[in-house]
Amino acid sequence: MTEQTPPLPVLTERPPYFIAGLVALGALLLYVATLAPTTQFWDSSEYMAAAHALGIPHPPGNPLFIILGHAWGLLPLGPDYARRINLFAAVTSAAAAGLWFLIGERWLRPIVPPPAPPWARRLAAAAGALIAATGFTVWNQSVVNEKVYTVSVLSIALVLWLVVRWADQTPPPETRRDHHLVLIVYLLALTATNHLMGVLVAPAVLVYVLATDPRALRRPRFLVAAALVAAVGTSVYLFLPIRAHFDPYLNEGAPTTWRALKAVLTREQFGKPSVFDNPMYLPGPDNPGRTLVLYAQQLLNYVQYFTWQFGRDWWPGVQRAFAVVFAALGLLGARRHWRAERRAALAMTTLLLTLTLALVFYLNFRWGFSQPYQVAGLEHEVRERDYFFIASFALWGIWVGMGLAAVMEWIEQGLVARQPAVGGRWALATPVLLLALVPLAGNRLTASRAGETMARDYARDVLQSADPYALVVTAGDNDTFPLWYAQEVEGVRRDVSVLVLSLANTDWYLRQLQHRPPATFDSLGAPAWYRTRRWPRPPTPWMDRYYLEDPADSLPAYVALSQPVTVRLGPIDVGLDPRTLGRPYLMRSDLAVLEIVKDQLGKRPIYFSTSTGSYADQLGLSPYLVGEGLVRRVASAPVAPGDSIRRVEGRGFLNVPRARALASGVYQGGETAARPRPRGWVDVPSQNSLFAYVFLYDTIAAAVHDREPALAARAVELRDAILANTTYAQ
Repeated sequence: MTEQTPPLPVLTERPPYFIAGLVALGALLLYVATLAPTTQFWDSSEYMAAAHALGIPHPPGNPLFIILGHAWGLLPLGPDYARRINLFAAVTSAAAAGLWFLIGERWLRPIVPPPAPPWARRLAAAAGALIAATGFTVWNQSVVNEKVYTVSVLSIALVLWLVVRWADQTPPPETRRDHHLVLIVYLLALTATNHLMGVLVAPAVLVYVLATDPRALRRPRFLVAAALVAAVGTSVYLFLPIRAHFDPYLNEGAPTTWRALKAVLTREQFGKPSVFDNPMYLPGPDNPGRTLVLYAQQLLNYVQYFTWQFGRDWWPGVQRAFAVVFAALGLLGARRHWRAERRAALAMTTLLLTLTLALVFYLNFRWGFSQPYQVAGLEHEVRERDYFFIASFALWGIWVGMGLAAVMEWIEQGLVARQPAVGGRWALATPVLLLALVPLAGNRLTASRAGETMARDYARDVLQSADPYALVVTAGDNDTFPLWYAQEVEGVRRDVSVLVLSLANTDWYLRQLQHRPPATFDSLGAPAWYRTRRWPRPPTPWMDRYYLEDPADSLPAYVALSQPVTVRLGPIDVGLDPRTLGRPYLMRSDLAVLEIVKDQLGKRPIYFSTSTGSYADQLGLSPYLVGEGLVRRVASAPVAPGDSIRRVEGRGFLNVPRARALASGVYQGGETAARPRPRGWVDVPSQNSLFAYVFLYDTIAAAVHDREPALAARAVELRDAILANTTYAQ
């Protein structure tokens, strides 16, 4: 005789959709109260600019998000475009919180069955949803559209809820309605065009279906319908080559050919290491390979991020203590879940293992940004990567809610002798749920982005530092994406061209730089000193020989530089030394910068953002650089001290009148950077943008301390106020 599978529960009670709506509304109100008023650092500006232009951001292009974000941005939800797009993140995350409540409430039914009052179960589910919504990473990512992950989290929650509803409907398998499964397949295909994170719910769905009715996956009608809707869902990827042919403002990867499209979809640009390689070494035969020790360190990085979720505002010891409490409650909830309904517990366990152990293994990150490991030559990640695990942190709230319900159940059973009324006993146990308020109280400062305008102000300041039709060379994400946002969304100084070194090693980027003429300079949108004359628009591209008509006219990937050489760049001579450069070759980005200097110096203004550090000096341009606020201009003759130009020891030359005029009459970011912040600058990896102002004010103070002591004192005051927000003050 074969063992019979226990009958699945028949549930006739309607899901509490109204209460779920209230939970979602509460989360939304919290997010709106702490919403970022404008763009922020990292990918926020890039995605906003891409949505506004209906363009293509960095690989994999995220076409679903771009389409949804563009449509959302057209809604009359406020005068500021960036705030509207941030609200999109808040709405999607709040909707997910409502679904977490529904899922938790459904899975709590066998854990808190009658005669327990329904409100006890619903309060525990609401507590779990509150924890899910107010975890540091979830909250912090829900108040700004920094990534596309809140859409993925919503799709995971929706798919999970749909499979739960499918499993609960019409017990006889022969009459089960499989339109839910078809919808699930469509949503999985669709969410893949946003980000592959959303597809990570698929193993849990498969487990749920196999544990409920495995024959559903073999029904011909379902298989045909699933194939059709999957094709429709993934067809959103066609947006990329179609839109790329129109060359929007952002057209990263330029996927106009099948090869380019494949490169975008596979994220070829980022060169993700194999899961079997050590990510801190180059791929190839010399790579030492991934070890269990490295994987354990990567798992410890996840644990580190987990400890942040419940009290990021507080001291590390307190954070870890609450992490232990909520980990224990979640494990208690998991144990109770397995005892009450193994089918759902198996699916939940599968999903959490996929979003933690499997995801850590697949991502194969270098050491985390703030992990303590240090070995010479081995780099950490450039920033914290907790956002990759946002879905796991949210899901943990469901099990914590079950753990709280289990504790309430123990208390209720212990009160049987004292309180005969069941409802009264559960009411006496409800204070346990106050633990759900801990993340709300412990993350309210660090998760909030209310009032933060630093990225927008920095972008405006950099662009306004440049003369009409200038080129500004930038380094990477945080000093470039805000500039893209300011130009595309706010229309700030569209006449300025931006060359970002991190992309200038690709042919498609340099070709776009060459073929896109600048917008006509608008003197009314620039500093007042530009309004005294006319500024003719340049008729030629930045380089005279490369990336014009013939596709073969491209710069090589690199050129060997085995010994110091002196080269003539238009009106100037520069010395290129492999020792100063730090490598025995010039990359394509270096060659592009040198070509532009050769062809345009003395004709069009060329600047290096101070965020590029010593890069221009490494190219031998030091004698020709003069600081002007947040940028350094390349002069067409060696710079010499004078009434306006002063040399500051260790800083090079400074155009004092220009720096003073910009810092005191144009810039807004200095005051913004100096604004007191209760927890300092939370995102430590992006604090370099604050240091740009520190460097500026410190240089001004050093240059004028003997002639203008009042100005020097004010510069020092601002410098110290900004430093107080950084890790240097800790």
